[in-house]
Amino acid sequence: MEILLPLLEVALAQGGNLLVFALVLPVLALLLAFPLGGPWAGRVALASLALGLGVAVAIVAAVLHGGAALSYNLGGWAPPLGVALKADGLSATMLLVTPVILGAVGLYAWPEFRVPPGTRETRVPLAFWSLLLGVWAGLNAVFLGQDLFNLYVALELVTFSAVPLVCLSGRPETLAAALRYLLFALLGSVLYVLGSALLYGAYGTLDIALLSARLTADLASGEPAGPVVLVAVALMTVGLLAKTALFPLHFWLPPAHAGAPPAASAVLSALVVKASFFLILRLWLDVLPAPLTQQAAPLLAALGVAAILFGGAQALRQARLKMLIAYSTVAQIGYLFLVFPLTLGSAAAPAGPEAAGALTGGMLQLIAHAFAKASMFMGAGVIAAALGHDQIRNLGGIARALPITILAFVVASLSLVGLEPSGGYAAKTLLTAAADASGQWWWALALNAGGLLTATYLLWVLFNALSGLSRPPTLLKPPRRHQELLVLGLALGALVLGLVPPAFFDLMQIGRQGVTEVVYGVGLR
Repeated sequence: MEILLPLLEVALAQGGNLLVFALVLPVLALLLAFPLGGPWAGRVALASLALGLGVAVAIVAAVLHGGAALSYNLGGWAPPLGVALKADGLSATMLLVTPVILGAVGLYAWPEFRVPPGTRETRVPLAFWSLLLGVWAGLNAVFLGQDLFNLYVALELVTFSAVPLVCLSGRPETLAAALRYLLFALLGSVLYVLGSALLYGAYGTLDIALLSARLTADLASGEPAGPVVLVAVALMTVGLLAKTALFPLHFWLPPAHAGAPPAASAVLSALVVKASFFLILRLWLDVLPAPLTQQAAPLLAALGVAAILFGGAQALRQARLKMLIAYSTVAQIGYLFLVFPLTLGSAAAPAGPEAAGALTGGMLQLIAHAFAKASMFMGAGVIAAALGHDQIRNLGGIARALPITILAFVVASLSLVGLEPSGGYAAKTLLTAAADASGQWWWALALNAGGLLTATYLLWVLFNALSGLSRPPTLLKPPRRHQELLVLGLALGALVLGLVPPAFFDLMQIGRQGVTEVVYGVGLR
């Protein structure tokens, strides 16, 4: 540890520059990859992701070592005149997870989207690598941004990079699915911008810290929130829910997955829908005073429970493996919204120390789901490529033909169901403990019901995969070993999260100066 101390001191001293580098690196890679063309775009993307992972590790180390968030004002101008970047524990965690998953996706997609030396460049590989870098650039801006309008711009970059990924094949059904996705995303964007404009008109700033301070000051002086604020928050929240695909605004998500390349589905499910959820967290926990959101928080959680039940029931009805995984995403997103009532509490029972556990549990669920679902979508791609289909009833004997892929599916399933010792288990344990401690036991029932549904539809897949082992299917082509190992590696990532010492997850509480602390004095560092 003593050997690392000088490096940690350097990382802490360069914290602000690291934030700028994390923001600029994907953009530079994109600008470099595009003119170099398809043969080099993939190499540039993978090399920059490796470098970005190193930067993210340095940011996490600096946040952990310093025990405080990293901040940087671009150009030396403080808000509201300038633009601020900030990496608290939540941001640092997501900055670290993003290049890991995108890097795995890139390596998995390399055979499909590379241009062999000496062959003519085609449109699809250049588009894929450029869009992958576009998603990464947008995500980093979402995690570091501190201004609601800049966050809107960053989210649009994520959206307009993700939509073309869905229809890279150019087939009519994928174009229709991408168009539906685009319409929902644009609806969400319009609502978010309208809400932001209302807040700016009322308070003259969209900087998160300044806006939170002014809203809190109004509340402390006895002035209730006016209808403008309530309408603005409602518009922004609904817009972000549409982008997150929370029930009943989920209709674009399953069709988008149906014809998308496995690598695109992995990015969409693991990271893209999480970007808008991250903004909802910022809006509800960092901008708005708790008394404004406590009454509405159960409504968000109720939608989450509806998503868990509806998505789980729909997953049971699916004939295709990829569609089952897509509806599983609809269900798993629902768990994330249980965070709000458990973190904010209620007027009658204000949030206590368990609020920190609920937030950590929600973030663990987000990360564990990202690893597990990326693994499952990529595994479904391996199976479809080997068999020429992904019909669940016709998977008999596949466990013998593709043992590594099915093992990865089993490991990822442990996390999705919430079984020990996976990351999903740790997440659901923290959420259940927060529900019990705060007296909101009904949310724990929803967690258990969701776990049973998840176990049922995943066991259905495994039952078919493990049947007929004496007659393994004839493969159209053998699986690529490196793809199977990547699928297994991501699944193990979801599992290992549950084995990480709990003290490490204190990272997620560093730099949290949200309304919970301001209003109640709860010890969120």
